Amino acid sequence: MHRDIQTDNWIAVCNLDDIVPNTGVCALLNNEQVAVFHVDDGSPRVFAIDNYDPNSEASVLSRGLVGSLGERIVVASPIYKQHFDLQTGECLEAPENSVGTYPTRIDGGKVWVGL
Repeated sequence: MHRDIQTDNWIAVCNLDDIVPNTGVCALLNNEQVAVFHVDDGSPRVFAIDNYDPNSEASVLSRGLVGSLGERIVVASPIYKQHFDLQTGECLEAPENSVGTYPTRIDGGKVWVGL
């Protein structure tokens, strides 16, 4: 479930340099926990998904391990290790437990998430 990419409501979360490459942080946006990831495989990119892992029923995805499965950039939940596609939010092992995604951008050295 990808939110509208044409949003006019962008929030600056942090500086890009505040997130260690290939890791994530948790941000509280409009009372929702959002997992924000800095992926750098030659050029920096950012992704944002819901922080809540429906498999473990815990808000932990920002602390997961970032990697790739084939062409997909994923985060593995730190609890049961299910993989979530950072572009689509799809849970690869249990698609019925997929999570929402948010539009992101890097502008002026800051990470922005659209609501």
